[in-house]
Amino acid sequence: MNEDIKVYWRPGCSSCVKVKEFLTKLGVEFESVNVSARPEAMEELRALGVRTVPVVSRGREFVFAQELADVSAFVGRAVTFQRLSPEALMRKWRTVLSAAQRHAMQIPPERLTEQATAGRDRSIRDLAYHVHQVPDSFLQAVEDGVRDLTSVYNRPPPAHVTSVAHIRDYGISVLERLDRWWERDGKSNAATAKLETYYGDQPLHHVMERCTWHSAQHARQIIAVLERFGIRADGPLTREDYAGLPMPEALWE
Repeated sequence: MNEDIKVYWRPGCSSCVKVKEFLTKLGVEFESVNVSARPEAMEELRALGVRTVPVVSRGREFVFAQELADVSAFVGRAVTFQRLSPEALMRKWRTVLSAAQRHAMQIPPERLTEQATAGRDRSIRDLAYHVHQVPDSFLQAVEDGVRDLTSVYNRPPPAHVTSVAHIRDYGISVLERLDRWWERDGKSNAATAKLETYYGDQPLHHVMERCTWHSAQHARQIIAVLERFGIRADGPLTREDYAGLPMPEALWE
């Protein structure tokens, strides 16, 4: 193993799953560092000035793994990425978020506080809410100039969010805002605009793609939670809904 390359990750993190699969398929060997199992590893990251995962590092050099094009450049592998158009992404994002609203209402209320997956301190309530925090963070970035998307989508839900209806209503409000942004600005500039983020200046199209599949991966996890409870999702997302999105193959890690 090339121990110079490390991937810092945590269970249930969509981008963490994706970057590990990405490097494995490229044949790049790396040391896998689960920061949930090894809390001291976060100190290693803080020494680099990093507060979030996933991160790919080599000694004192590192790259945030939110944009796989940056990762491929960091490890010296040329990769051609095929991306859906902004219009196609918007259609899929709407489908994913609408499904997540339906599926939130199917979660047994008494189970909201249960852990969503082993190895990570994230409740089912937090996971269902997080699906909609992703587009919320995107909107705050494009409309308000918030660079650190994680400061929005990793924030705990407000204390008043205690029911599945609260989660659904938040999702409805975010989707309505997303629709307004698309009609006002997105249609005309999503393919060409740039967006300043904590992991560098990125094409808006790329950030939109990442946020779409990020939402989709967590919506997929909610479907898995329902199935674990013996509940069939109302109008489950399908392969066609996911088609073209660069989602991980694995569900949790």
